[in-house]
Amino acid sequence: MGVPAVLKNRDFDLYWTGVVFSQIGTRGTVAANLYHVYQLTGSVAQTGLVGAAQAVALLVLSPLGGVLADRWDRRRLLQASQAVALVVAAALAALTLTGHIVAWQVILSVVLTTAAATFDQPARQALIPALVPRTQLPQAFALLNPSREIAVLVGPALAGIFIGIAGPGLMYAVDAATYLVLVIILQLLRVAKLEGAGRHTSVWRQIADGAQFVKGRKIIWMLMSLDLSATLFGAYRVVLPALCATVFHVGPQGYGVLSAAPSAGALLATYTVFRVVDRTQRLGRVLLVSTVLYGLANVVLAQAHIFAIAVIAGGLIGAFDAMATTIRHAAVQLETPDELRGRVSAFYQMSSRGGPALGDTLIGAVAAVLGPVLALTLGGLVATIYATAFVVRPNPVREYRGVAEEEEAGLTR
Repeated sequence: MGVPAVLKNRDFDLYWTGVVFSQIGTRGTVAANLYHVYQLTGSVAQTGLVGAAQAVALLVLSPLGGVLADRWDRRRLLQASQAVALVVAAALAALTLTGHIVAWQVILSVVLTTAAATFDQPARQALIPALVPRTQLPQAFALLNPSREIAVLVGPALAGIFIGIAGPGLMYAVDAATYLVLVIILQLLRVAKLEGAGRHTSVWRQIADGAQFVKGRKIIWMLMSLDLSATLFGAYRVVLPALCATVFHVGPQGYGVLSAAPSAGALLATYTVFRVVDRTQRLGRVLLVSTVLYGLANVVLAQAHIFAIAVIAGGLIGAFDAMATTIRHAAVQLETPDELRGRVSAFYQMSSRGGPALGDTLIGAVAAVLGPVLALTLGGLVATIYATAFVVRPNPVREYRGVAEEEEAGLTR
């Protein structure tokens, strides 16, 4: 296999490199935040405030972030959001390394960093169509999505190393450096000025316009509902500690292996995902089958009484999620006019990123009553049944074929 066409694009290659560095730093800092708050307070409840801070900032600010991505030059907005996160990380590093840090400052830093990310993510997604030809968008997302899994694997591992060397402050300092890398790379991109439209329209009007577009574009809100159902009911990560302790009896080392299995599965599936999205014209059916199998893999994980089977199930969860996520993200961008991409990406991230946070709360609460095995089994079955309903009945998602379908219809914008 030769070099994929999308990797022959200098600007995309630069951008991809910067995103990988930034995500690794972000994931490492999240792991360090959790460790740091627990170290400072000794309270699991206060440690949980790290996740709560992320969820609040995400759900409250996402629509505004989408509007700004459509009103402002997206590259400049990305640089600004990365610069804010850089300052926060640098300040947190300074406070920690000098011994003046307290727990509330760590939690506040999570709020500020996540707030910056809510402006960052819609612009980050909406910038990609300006970097690659329309026909290469599925390839671009097939490469960008595994970057998240690399970050999930590498970031926390680096955090552990840096914490062991000099405490959480070193991880925060490294995170600040990764933000700086992406700021510089964004400056080096050779793209036309991406000035947004509608700056004379009120922010609330633009948020309403974005919501109205999503509501009227059936395939987009269907994709959002599929994503939300999978992440809300298939929230497997929250029960992994309990499964390892009460079912598999493997201890913290086994927990680490099982936690890493989905990311490893996603990375191992990268080649397959890339080839499928590049060649098939039945993307909608592939998406739905992958979502069904994702739900079933959750059930297998829950019902496995042998640790090796659970690890395999975890790998399959990551692989099927990678396939479905790649197609969903590319489809949302392809189905959205450029002037609305920021707002639509923002609404979409409320399901794709808000779903896991809410799912942890839901499945965690059910597990407290029914136990982790039954809670994840029921959740996986709900996700499976919901996706299966899309498979058996005609709908825009099932018939979705991607770029090829639009070109044949003469609808390529």
